[in-house]
Amino acid sequence: MTQPTPSRRGLTRPRLLDLFSCAGGAAMGYHRAGFDVDGVDIAHRPNYPFPYHRGDALERLAALIASGEIERYAFVHASPPCQAGCALTVGTNASQGWGGTHVDLVAPTRELLNATGLPYVIEQPNGRAAIRKDLSLCGEMFGLGVLRHRNFELGRWTVARPAHPRHRGFVRGYRHGVYRDGPYVAPYGSGGGKATVPEMQAAMGITWTDVREELTEAIPPAYTQWIGRTYLAIVGAGAVAA
Repeated sequence: MTQPTPSRRGLTRPRLLDLFSCAGGAAMGYHRAGFDVDGVDIAHRPNYPFPYHRGDALERLAALIASGEIERYAFVHASPPCQAGCALTVGTNASQGWGGTHVDLVAPTRELLNATGLPYVIEQPNGRAAIRKDLSLCGEMFGLGVLRHRNFELGRWTVARPAHPRHRGFVRGYRHGVYRDGPYVAPYGSGGGKATVPEMQAAMGITWTDVREELTEAIPPAYTQWIGRTYLAIVGAGAVAA
């Protein structure tokens, strides 16, 4: 059985492995929900707010499984790169002249996650058909200044899908040559009415990085705070799926 780790307050907290962690948007939400978090990312992430291992996420996960160290963890979150099939980035890449050379890592990520025997989440943006959409979250559910729709595949556990509230208006900026104002900002790109870095930080609730690329890739911590708290409540109720 996975053993929880001591917290700074002398209480016990379950430990979570955050794969493809980027700057820690997901990690912060899980931390606030009650987990201690270890990240893994292939890029140098000095702004990541928790301990992290720099290296290939799948190689790291395979090594943890082989050594038995995976037993230190109670839960795994993975956000494999989405550029291979995301509708947004496919269009953006074409306009920027970038090639379609991205590798889809969802299937190998899922295979290794299943081998851990642990409950897990795989997160992807809209436009991906490669994961089960067991859960979909939107910034409007949490009163945020972004929509940032994200889908989540749940492994070895399940939860009822929350209702998706009606959006209050448009995302500010130009679309198809037409400018619209609205209560949400677009946390990607620059120009055309898109969000400034301070606007991105405020809209998503992320304060520990001001790197545009990291904010563009991040999910709001509110999403995983909800997921983490919901999962821990299910565990407490003894209702985790086998």
